[in-house]
Amino acid sequence: MYRYLIVIEKADNNFSAFSPDVPGCVATGATRDEAEREMQAALQMHLAGLKEDGLPIPKPSASIGYAEA
Repeated sequence: MYRYLIVIEKADNNFSAFSPDVPGCVATGATRDEAEREMQAALQMHLAGLKEDGLPIPKPSASIGYAEA
């Protein structure tokens, strides 16, 4: 089992989430927690679909870092 970095962003009226390592896999939610839960479900479904289609499962490579400005 892999662990993927997810990015959660505040939008105008909700939150959106994506994983840099899994292009095309996104989720939204009314709250940050909901977006995170929805992203977890989206990742599971997306990766299961790749596996079912015989496509490679991307390995996690993204990492987190902060820059001061």
